[in-house]
This record gives sequence, C-alpha cells and structure tokens, in this order.
Amino acid sequence: MEKRKSIKRKILIITGVLAILAIACDMRLKTIIYKIEAPQITTPIRIALITDLHSDWYGKEQGVLIDALKKQQPDIVLLGGDIFDDKGSYQNAELTLQQLSEQYPCYYVTGNHEYWSGDIDNILKIVESYGITILSGDCKTIEIKGQTINICGVDDPDVVAYTKNGIGMLEQLKTAEECKEVINPKGYTILLSHRPEWAETYMQYDFDLVLCGHAHGGQWRIPGVLNGLFAPNQGIFPHYAGGIYYYKEGKQMIVSRGLARESTPVPRIFNRPELVIIDLE
Repeated sequence: MEKRKSIKRKILIITGVLAILAIACDMRLKTIIYKIEAPQITTPIRIALITDLHSDWYGKEQGVLIDALKKQQPDIVLLGGDIFDDKGSYQNAELTLQQLSEQYPCYYVTGNHEYWSGDIDNILKIVESYGITILSGDCKTIEIKGQTINICGVDDPDVVAYTKNGIGMLEQLKTAEECKEVINPKGYTILLSHRPEWAETYMQYDFDLVLCGHAHGGQWRIPGVLNGLFAPNQGIFPHYAGGIYYYKEGKQMIVSRGLARESTPVPRIFNRPELVIIDLE
C-alpha cells in the first residue's frame, strides 16, 4: 500500500514538474494590449508594435504572426528594430515586411543587429523596396480616421560605430523633436526607438509615448516576482525588461518583449514572444 502511494506521489511530482516546464518554455505567440489616454485623440487609434523578429519563423508565409495581427485590425504598424538578424537568412524578415506593407502603413527604425550584419545598406534598400517608411532622426505626421499624429524615429546607437556617415542617436533625437515642432507641434507624438535603456534621455524631449524593444523581456522571468533576469545593455535584473513605464507629465514608455525565438542562444523562460497592440483613446 505504501509502495503504491509512493509511486503515485512520484508520478504527481513528475507530472507537476513537466507541466511547469511546458508552461515555462511555451513559445507560442501572445498578444498584449495597452490602453493609453491621449487627450488629443477623439477617435480611438490602434497601433501594432513589432520588434526583435530576428528573421525567426512564424509558420508558413509567417502566417501565425500575420493572422494574429489581422485579428487586431491595427490602423498602423510600427517596426522597432532587429527585424533582420546579423546571422542567417533574411527570408522570414522579408516575408513579414512584404505582407505587412501590403495591408498597413508601416514605419521602421533600425536595431543593433541590422548594423552588426555589416549589410545595413542592403537591408535598408530591402525595407524601402516594400514602401515602408524608414525613420532616421525625423518625424512624419500621418492622418488616421481624420486625426493627425506624429511618428518620430531614431536609429539604433550603433549607427555611428558601423557606418561612416551615421548621425548619432542623441543628435537624431534633437532633430526629430525639431521636425515635430515644425510640422505638427500640438499633435500627439510617438517616438519609435530600439533601445529602452535610454528612457531618461527620451523623457527629456516632448514625446508623449516612447516605443522600444531590444530587451527580449529579460530572457528569463518569474511572473509576479521577477520581470526579467538579464537584458543587453542593462545587465542583471534590468529595469526596462518589458511592459509599460509611467513618467511625469503623462509621458509613457512601452517596451515590447519581442518576437525572437529560435534565434536566441538562451531559451526564454516564462517569457512568451509577444505582439504589442496600443490603443490610443
């Protein structure tokens, strides 16, 4: 009798451990929605943020990602860097850009891996070939549902180290804000930038919302306890691993946990790849 109870206990323990491992290592795409109050907005605008794809595979023709996006019916798609990777094929990145550009207005900023590839000029030509607007220290005013908002963007800081004529991100921030002040000074303004660790610098400028990626959700998480274990350029226990961060004067920053899966050398734990949706209301 005792032997049977012991066997049952072991089976329950093993089953429990396997269940926890299955949840911890779940790499299915999830969608997270943030609702942002924007006084300048009279009709809700829905934005999709896609970052850190690293040219990873999301089913045939990238169907898992594209179908998830279609369900959310965004008005615009913002691409926050590292859509391409510095190793391997560009195929999945291109498939994603092709399908997105056919259905939505798309805006793009570079990430560090695009520069690390040593192929940045070619990558930018690919992006432009799909009619996607590249933001590099500038700002565009777009009209959605009869309303205007400003989309500003800056290159990844590695633009200086990896290109001969690159203008640094700090200088680009200034020019982006100056551009916004000229074209639509009172409009709701979004800054698209790859790296979240520059948050305090971003908040010195007149951007209402900052959107970033890069941190990959801190790679390992313990929900409700640890938001992230390690992130590039932030190190152990990163503050800006993923989520929404609030600042004074109603300014906010959203950090996507990104879409990287098989390209990461260390597996994600309790950290599913995510598609970020932002509702401006």
